[in-house]
Amino acid sequence: MKKLAFLLLIVAAWYFGFREEVVTLGPGVTVPDVPQQKPIDRPVSFPFNDYTITPLAKFSIRAKVLSREEYSIGREAELSPLDLALGWGRMSDEDVLKDIEITQSGRWYRWRTRNFPISRQDIEEQSGNMHLIPANEHVEDMMDEAHRGELVEFSGSLVRVEAADGWRWISSLSRTDTGARSCEVVWVESFSVVEYD
Repeated sequence: MKKLAFLLLIVAAWYFGFREEVVTLGPGVTVPDVPQQKPIDRPVSFPFNDYTITPLAKFSIRAKVLSREEYSIGREAELSPLDLALGWGRMSDEDVLKDIEITQSGRWYRWRTRNFPISRQDIEEQSGNMHLIPANEHVEDMMDEAHRGELVEFSGSLVRVEAADGWRWISSLSRTDTGARSCEVVWVESFSVVEYD
C-alpha cells in the first residue's frame, strides 16, 4: 500500500509540477512577419565569460514557441541554457501545427508529419531552432518565462563565439538553410513574452 501511495505521489508531482505548460492561442496565423536581420559593417568583438563573441548581424524576431529545450551539460550550455524552436508565418498557425510533430534534443530541432498541411519548404523556411545566449540575468529570467505555444519577441545579434583553444560556434545567417550549422546562435539583449488577444 505504501508503494502504491508513493507511486501516486510521484505521478501527481510530475503532472502538476513538471509537466510542460502549453499555451493555446487558437487557429490562424499569429505572427505574419518574418525575422528581421541587418548586416553589421564593422563588428566589434567582446569578451563573455571565457569566450570571445563577435556580432555578425543585428537580429530581431517575433515568433510562436513551437518547443523549448533546456541544457545544462556540454560546452554550449555554458553560453546558451535554452533552445527555442520558433515558428512564424504559417508555422504560427495552430491549424497547421496540429498536424506536425515537433521535438528537440541534442541542440537539434526536428519535425515530422504524415499529411503535409503546408509545403515542406514553408515548414523549413518559416521555422527555426535558435540557441539563445542571454546577455544578462534579467534576460535569462525572462527566457525562463516562455512556454510552448506562446508568442515571444527578442532582439540582439547573430554571433560567432570563439574560445582560446580554437573551439567555435557560429550562427547561420539564413532562414532558408537546413541541417547542420543551420541554427541561429543569438546574443539576446532583450526578451519578452507577447500578450495575444
